Amino acid sequence: MFDNIFEAIEEWMRDLLTGMVQSNLTTMFTDVNEKTGQIASQVGQTPQGWNGSIFSMIQSLSDSVIVPIAGMIITFVLCYELISMLTERNNMHDIDTWMFFKYFFKMWIAVYLVSNTFTITMAVFDVGQSVVNSAAGVITGETAINIDSAIANISETMEAMEIGELVVLALQTLIVSFCMKIMSVLITVIMYGRMIEIYLYTSVAPIPFATLSNREWGQMGMNYFRGLFALAFQAFLMMVCVGIYAALVAGIQLSDDLTSTLFGVAAYTVILCFSLMKTGSLSKSIFNAH
Repeated sequence: MFDNIFEAIEEWMRDLLTGMVQSNLTTMFTDVNEKTGQIASQVGQTPQGWNGSIFSMIQSLSDSVIVPIAGMIITFVLCYELISMLTERNNMHDIDTWMFFKYFFKMWIAVYLVSNTFTITMAVFDVGQSVVNSAAGVITGETAINIDSAIANISETMEAMEIGELVVLALQTLIVSFCMKIMSVLITVIMYGRMIEIYLYTSVAPIPFATLSNREWGQMGMNYFRGLFALAFQAFLMMVCVGIYAALVAGIQLSDDLTSTLFGVAAYTVILCFSLMKTGSLSKSIFNAH
């Protein structure tokens, strides 16, 4: 009698653990496959294309709040430029007409740059989008992880396992599944964080643009331009990371040792997240932006 009860309990636990393992394996890579598949489309969008309402808000804030400040900076920079130009020519004893022509030309350039700040800024991201689209045509690897064959094989293997082995396997798949969900959240944070950084960066664009006409103050504007190109070309570096990840995933060999296979795939995903996080600092170092 007791033998039948113990056998029934063991069979119930075996079915429970087997179903847990199969459920974990089925849903383990769903979120990661979805997020990695969206990276190319996410990074290939311009700020106005990613979210039009946020872009309109940022542009309105820039035009109504930042542009007046940029106007004051232009006034200060141009006055400083005029004083420097006059005093460096032998305290105004050596003045010619060409000096004033050059000064008014600089004035026109300064006003033009501030008036067309968003057009110039978005042109930088249009260049970055073109590079990403060209890279997408070269990077064609599949980033989705498919372990259907492993699930079919493990079902047969689990029938020969003891209860203790099934418990360990269920815990391992649960841990890996939880880690993969965390990785999918990190990928989303990295993608959205980059776009929010772009919006924040472009919201104050008129201020550094207002300094470009002056040799001394212009370093602020030049560094801002380098930062813009760094943000734009960060998307290309992200595409390279996706291409490397696709190559690693394509080389996965599903073996009978499911544990090592799962942790190996999880390691590839961790490497992808780490690489995506490093693209920002790497792009800034390439363009010497700080």
